[in-house]
Amino acid sequence: MSKKLTSRAEGYSKWYNELVVKAGLAENSAVRGCMVIKPYGYAIWEKMQAELDRMFKETGHENAYFPLFVPKSLFEAEEKNAEGFAKECAIVTHYRLQNDPDKPGKLRVDPEAKLEEELIVRPTSEAIIWNTYRGWIQSYRDLPLLINQWANVVRWEMRTRLFLRTAEFLWQEGHTAHATKAEAIAEAKLMNNVYATFVENFMAIPVVQGVKTESERFAGADETFCIEALMQDGKALQAGTSHFLGQNFAKAFDVKFANKEGKQDYVWATSWGVSTRLMGALIMTHSDDHGLVLPPNLAPNQVVIIPIYKNEEQLNAITEVVNGIMKDLRAKNISVKFDNRDTFRPGAKFAQHELQGVPLRIAIGARDLENGTVELARRDTLTKEVVALDALIDKVEGLMTEIQDSLFKKALDFRNTHITEVDTFEEFKTILETKTGFVSAHWDGTNETEEKIKELTKATIRCIPLEMKAEEGVCVYSGNPSKSRVLFAKAY
Repeated sequence: MSKKLTSRAEGYSKWYNELVVKAGLAENSAVRGCMVIKPYGYAIWEKMQAELDRMFKETGHENAYFPLFVPKSLFEAEEKNAEGFAKECAIVTHYRLQNDPDKPGKLRVDPEAKLEEELIVRPTSEAIIWNTYRGWIQSYRDLPLLINQWANVVRWEMRTRLFLRTAEFLWQEGHTAHATKAEAIAEAKLMNNVYATFVENFMAIPVVQGVKTESERFAGADETFCIEALMQDGKALQAGTSHFLGQNFAKAFDVKFANKEGKQDYVWATSWGVSTRLMGALIMTHSDDHGLVLPPNLAPNQVVIIPIYKNEEQLNAITEVVNGIMKDLRAKNISVKFDNRDTFRPGAKFAQHELQGVPLRIAIGARDLENGTVELARRDTLTKEVVALDALIDKVEGLMTEIQDSLFKKALDFRNTHITEVDTFEEFKTILETKTGFVSAHWDGTNETEEKIKELTKATIRCIPLEMKAEEGVCVYSGNPSKSRVLFAKAY
């Protein structure tokens, strides 16, 4: 095994980067800013994807797929959206290479193969999808149109970090069309709530639901709903967003429908998405200096069984018992792996599965067979206990729920103790520099104040919480009247 991880106290960023690579989640690729998601990391993403996909379909959504390329003219159609993503766009201008006559063995762009219209590699799909919807929607009978897409997108980021910010990443993007404003707003709120439910129940990460300020909204949206999480280092992470797009894209792409009265009207729209950035949130919320800590609901292997033996005869006897254990666990829908590799010693296997965050580890040797017991180790608490074989299945089943709940409670306690109310700008700055976390403060509602605070402290308004009570006060920076508090934080 490679040397142990840098501790979080020594360097949180270095710890994170080392953990992603050493745990076999992802690595940097030959393309600057892009990552290779390795099998173990992709297995976690697949579990996220499967659960989200189930939740989307239960709320009436269907999957479709749209092109990776967006004609530049379509991309420009919704002005705010185009401006918002312009600096991150990758552009295709030619469609063929040829041998370079000046450099044998090298290729160059064929100057005769210039595209008639440049293509944008999608940073988001509103443009191509709404151009398509124009042909799908004619009447109120075609609404609501509830479509989701699992895809990759490209945003040419200058400063990248595995999972958190890469030039290409995986995500899902929902795009829906509705007959009324009220239906569209209800849809945007519904999907934000779906995200919150998933992140809390499966990722064991508590979130704050809220709306973004005008300056932080999705480009082209009338309102952006969001879920915000807090990482162990006290920085916030935007875990998901859901946008009420009004009629902006319908007007840009002339998507009209005949309502029940036979009159033509523009449809109302939403879009919403989460990405492989959730992998970063999962890592940074629960993991420790020993490696990953995975909640059982998302662990590729919820249980790993490691045999301890001296000879083939002992291994065969252990294997026979393990086969029964695996059959019984799988009958309870608990995923289990029997690590019987003979190329690694038990200690190396223990270290690997601890690094990779397997929730429960079972060790079983010849003496255990004689005693009718196994050694059971929890990854979240790093504790061990001896358990009778005849009680093992019920014990493991109970621990799946207990570990999941314990991880959520630990993260919730951390989050709640790192929401600090302040009333002065000096307090505001002190909390950000010492305690960190969310700072609950009054804001006067102006872009000018928001930008000035960001300039002075690097903190942004993460959201205006949906459950924030009305409270008259004065802005923490300007001293002007304020109607409620908002949540500030430094963020990823």
